[in-house]
Amino acid sequence: MPKLLFAREAQDQREQDRIHKLARSRHLPVDVMMRAKMITASWAGKRTPCIAIELGCHPQTVRERIQRFNAEGVEGLIDRPRSGRQRRITEAERSLIIDLVNHAPPGRMTRQGDGSLRVADETGSAHWTLDSLTAAAQQRGIAIKRSQVRRILQAEGVAWRGIHTWADSSDPAFAPKGPRS
Repeated sequence: MPKLLFAREAQDQREQDRIHKLARSRHLPVDVMMRAKMITASWAGKRTPCIAIELGCHPQTVRERIQRFNAEGVEGLIDRPRSGRQRRITEAERSLIIDLVNHAPPGRMTRQGDGSLRVADETGSAHWTLDSLTAAAQQRGIAIKRSQVRRILQAEGVAWRGIHTWADSSDPAFAPKGPRS
């Protein structure tokens, strides 16, 4: 039977406030937030199996995180450096590349309030392609190549390919072709 394990008391009010803030944060990595929730739940008197069920993890994970917090304090909640080569593209840059797909390409015509059409960049692509996405990312200061853009978008399940122009029309009288006879 595993021994009862609880997180040590906070050393001061500042440490306690910091852990409560980490547990409520929405902008931190989920791992750090979950670890802080483990500590606050332990402070509330909950046992490790109850904390594990509440947070959807294994009880051994809770025990290991509480032991690490007891030894290292707040710094024990943060990930340690990992072995291997560090990522060249930061998470913020990855998010920017993924967000590019949601915006209109620079060469796409947009209708203005008065009904006229306007193009932001006449030399730009009217549809997102890997080349145009790479160029847009490079204009924003991200050093990236086409193959890496493709891998990022595929890993996130983002579709960058536009629809076929023959399959859609802005004409109100347009009727899609029916099934073949």
